Amino acid sequence: MDHTSDPNAVRHTFDPTRFDLAREFRDRPLGPYSLDLQRLLVRMRWGPTAGRYVLLVLEPGKRWQLGQLPPKRGDKVKLFEGVEFSSLADAEWHVFQLRWKEIAGIPLDLERS
Repeated sequence: MDHTSDPNAVRHTFDPTRFDLAREFRDRPLGPYSLDLQRLLVRMRWGPTAGRYVLLVLEPGKRWQLGQLPPKRGDKVKLFEGVEFSSLADAEWHVFQLRWKEIAGIPLDLERS
């Protein structure tokens, strides 16, 4: 698949009942990933950039902060004050949950699934 920001380029379907994929990511947020999880991550990570959640490095290898890309390229990234992480795995899991909610339309709740 060619890498592009065209939202129509990502053709992987999303099944919001595939909690096994969420559990896989939670347990191994830095990989390796199954093929189905890789496809879900492509869906989450590619497409329009406006509003996409990102991690900003505060201290390389030590601290990250949650941000959100602006609607217009070149504008300031929205920073979520107080939403900082000292573990990249925890930061990636947090962003995964936000992106899941965006595409599923409901929060990810592994306790009730």
